[in-house]
Amino acid sequence: MSFIPISARTGVVPARTQAIAGAVLLACVALCLPVVTLAQAMPIPSPNINARSYALVDQLTGKVLAENNAHERVEPASITKVMTVYVAGQALASGLISLDDEVVVSEKAWKMEGSRMFIEVGTRVTVDQLLDGIIVQSGNDASVALAEHVAGTEEIFASQMNEQARKLGMKDSSFANATGLPDPGTYTTAYDLTLLARALVRDFPELYQRFSHKEFTYNEIHQPNRNRLLYRDPSVDGIKTGHTSSAGYCLLSSAQRDGMRLIAAVMGTDSDTARTEASQALINYGYRFYETRELYPAGAVVTQPRVWGGASENVRAGVLRAVNLVVPRGRYEDMKATARIDEPLKAPLAQGQPVGAIVLTLDDKTIEEVPLQALDAVDEGSLFSRLYDEFMLLFE
Repeated sequence: MSFIPISARTGVVPARTQAIAGAVLLACVALCLPVVTLAQAMPIPSPNINARSYALVDQLTGKVLAENNAHERVEPASITKVMTVYVAGQALASGLISLDDEVVVSEKAWKMEGSRMFIEVGTRVTVDQLLDGIIVQSGNDASVALAEHVAGTEEIFASQMNEQARKLGMKDSSFANATGLPDPGTYTTAYDLTLLARALVRDFPELYQRFSHKEFTYNEIHQPNRNRLLYRDPSVDGIKTGHTSSAGYCLLSSAQRDGMRLIAAVMGTDSDTARTEASQALINYGYRFYETRELYPAGAVVTQPRVWGGASENVRAGVLRAVNLVVPRGRYEDMKATARIDEPLKAPLAQGQPVGAIVLTLDDKTIEEVPLQALDAVDEGSLFSRLYDEFMLLFE
């Protein structure tokens, strides 16, 4: 798909003799319009969600499509186990543990209350089985057994959970255990949970796939996945439910339709049905009103602005990595892009160095600014060319 064309005001300057006129063209006046949300650019009624807090986020871009109290600290209950699985994924990726490892079940793990996998003290259970017991059966016993295998104790494992939370930017989250059982040291936010979910999908797709399993049998005890969205919406393939009397009914879910993945976190509803209906409403809302489009492919040249005092008169400016954007459904062709150049650009320039921004507008409202980068390095020119350009800049 072709990308959004840049305004002609950012045309290429082909020769030094056009330096003054070209510089005028290239020096786009900085747009002072504030960046607004997509909902502000195209007013869309938010879904009526009866929950303490919620957030709906696009997986690829991280754009928040709908939210309410998304940064309010709440109890995650068993959704905590998503972080437990993420930390285990790090241990698997580093070779610290393997799926075939046999874990001897401790008395502490065996005695855990609440939802259980029903492992027995002193028996050996593989990491592979424990993961399914955590993901599908929400086993508190399995969570503690795996935590002890990874870190020696659940307390040390909790510190690893907090370290991962810090790295993922979960600024309002803390974990005191691997299970999500009530503890003053365990809290998170709807938004932070979407960060965790996005990381899980991105970093450990093979582990994430397990969250779509609808049932698991261990020790001749068959248990279904408590995520009811898996049974009613074929586009949903995860993630995790949570419930305690103090946290209410919570659900972190994800769906993929037509190449677009959404993450929804619904916290503090009053029933299993309520969390399911609320999550479904958010997901349907996201797909009804938004779509993800590729704005520019990796390496796309957007414009070629003038470089002063350089070995080259111009530099290819664009994006080193693909740029994707969430837009109101059906409005992509109405988007406008304008290159804003940080004039004057002076050599030397390093490859990847920011040289301005691509300003995206919809209905004359700025909704996004994407960094504009130098695609090539530009060395300083000769002494004569540098002196000449400095003289020419006096007239700018």
